[in-house]
Amino acid sequence: MTTFRRRARLSLATAALFAGSVAVSGPAHAASSPIEACGGGSYHVIDKEDLGAVATVYLLYNGTSNCVITWKKDAHAGTKTWMMASIAKQDSDGGFSDYKTDSGNYAYYAGPRKVKAPNTCVDWGGGVPVNGVKVSWYSPRSRWHCD
Repeated sequence: MTTFRRRARLSLATAALFAGSVAVSGPAHAASSPIEACGGGSYHVIDKEDLGAVATVYLLYNGTSNCVITWKKDAHAGTKTWMMASIAKQDSDGGFSDYKTDSGNYAYYAGPRKVKAPNTCVDWGGGVPVNGVKVSWYSPRSRWHCD
């Protein structure tokens, strides 16, 4: 193999390696809406619950999966505080188990958490600190969604 070909292959391999590392190491960007955070596409909001002036818990659905996310309101966004988003699918015995929960210190939102639940009820909720106290809300029976 000629020296020119070796150098060309080495240059191409180096360029490909560099391009791959740049794509992998880019910063993660926060979603701009609850729909985008759940994956966009056909997700749409089917219910929501305000947690005071701090955040809103959104329940979204796309025909087969439900998604829950607790989204900070603009006045509180950007500061990391404890947040929680949780969802569970109803069991065959009528109870709920296997809650999928995301909690931690977040600047914008907790979640998304998803369950596949066509023709099955879901219990959903979220939490944030309100006036320094952790407040959690879970849907009452009248707000379970059984789509």
